[in-house]
Amino acid sequence: MNFKYLALGILALTFLFQTFTEWLQIKSAGREIPENVKDIYDGESYQKWLQYYKEKTRLSFWRHIVSYAVAFAVLFFDVYANIVRGLSLTGDYAAALGVLAADLLISLIYAIPFDYADAMGIEQKYGFNRMTKKTFVIDQIKDTLIGLVLMGAICCLFILVHRALGDWLLVVFTAVMLLFVLLVVVLSPMIGKIHNKFQPLPDGELRERLIRLLDENGCSVKAIHVMDGSRRSSKANAYFTGLGKTKTIVLYDTLLEQMTDDEIVAVFAHEMGHNKHRDTLKMYVMNVLNVILSVLLAWGLVSVPEIYEDFGFGGLNYGFAFFLLSTVCLSFLSPFLGLFFNALSRKFEYAADRFAAENGYGESLSTALKVLSRNSFACLTPHPLLVALTGSHPTVSQRIAALEKKVPAE
Repeated sequence: MNFKYLALGILALTFLFQTFTEWLQIKSAGREIPENVKDIYDGESYQKWLQYYKEKTRLSFWRHIVSYAVAFAVLFFDVYANIVRGLSLTGDYAAALGVLAADLLISLIYAIPFDYADAMGIEQKYGFNRMTKKTFVIDQIKDTLIGLVLMGAICCLFILVHRALGDWLLVVFTAVMLLFVLLVVVLSPMIGKIHNKFQPLPDGELRERLIRLLDENGCSVKAIHVMDGSRRSSKANAYFTGLGKTKTIVLYDTLLEQMTDDEIVAVFAHEMGHNKHRDTLKMYVMNVLNVILSVLLAWGLVSVPEIYEDFGFGGLNYGFAFFLLSTVCLSFLSPFLGLFFNALSRKFEYAADRFAAENGYGESLSTALKVLSRNSFACLTPHPLLVALTGSHPTVSQRIAALEKKVPAE
């Protein structure tokens, strides 16, 4: 069996699926807007949204084409093996880190122009971007360094455990990665400070209402923070982060600017619903399954050294094993896993909406969802198959309809 042709075949199947979802994304623009959300856009703003959506989907489609073209070329022409030989990288660690660094650099070469065109082009054109060129560059540098350090550290740890323990790698490395994921979840409020600044929600009537809502439902969080999301975008959001004693609810400053107090409390109640239902913990359990699957696949890849000869290597290269894991194996499996995980995520969203409605904020949450959609130029008509395959959230129309009924929508 030629493993290169097998990998190229798997990549081709993944490409076809992703192309299909991109096509569904494009087709979504022509669908009729549901009656319960027709008031989100007036005639002029709808035409503006339509142009925005077309430009975004067109850019996304070309990015998709380029990323897969690069992946095909890297695999077919043994690019990483040639780089390792050309730089005379010897030893497991140096050869692995060389591949990871090369992969990150190649990704940056094609990804940064698309990121720039998106943020500084389309988002800027339609009034959403608030980043300066300096902020864009700094973000890229931070993300690159973080990615390189994390991937390098994980790969080196994987090599160390595999060389020292052999097949015990499955147990030990899985345990280490689960602890790592848990640490990331617990420390997520602090990790967020790498890119943004957070301030406690100021004292006043709004804060009192939010704390009263927490007390009435027996919920507790470490803090209610306001994030300076306006530094990068005019789009608003809120999210729940942390676990245990680090649990924090974060409100974008743009959320406070764009909504009434009732709508803000409604959004807060939705996020509190995630807390009440322990959705963060459930998502951690889902991540546990992903970690176990990833370690199993990684173990399988390093257990067959012949694989790497078909890609131009003299033997096992751990960095290239990580590349095959992420680019070929997990990319192929993620649509199947996504069907299950996204269905669960949509149920979590319905349940959190219902929690807000049960606390008397159903109507306010409906108007808040419309404000969020209008101010972020959200697509109101995603294709149903696209939602089923890739949607982590129900559509705005589905959420509003479910709020009106106060019953599970699926």
